[in-house]
Amino acid sequence: MFSNRIYDILKWIALVVLPAVGTLYFSLAQIWGFPYGEEIVGTITAIDLFLGALLGISTAQYNKVKKDDDI
Repeated sequence: MFSNRIYDILKWIALVVLPAVGTLYFSLAQIWGFPYGEEIVGTITAIDLFLGALLGISTAQYNKVKKDDDI
């Protein structure tokens, strides 16, 4: 499990930063001909998905522990 601060930072990165960076690079790659647009955006998306999965697992574990503590 992550600390609250680490969780919040990682969540912000997964929900805001990585999608924004991926979209920005893909758009600029199309406009300006930057190299490897699809490959870079695909990599960013894969990292974002992995991070989202880790955060989902962390949230599920936290909710399970919290539920067990409430009983």
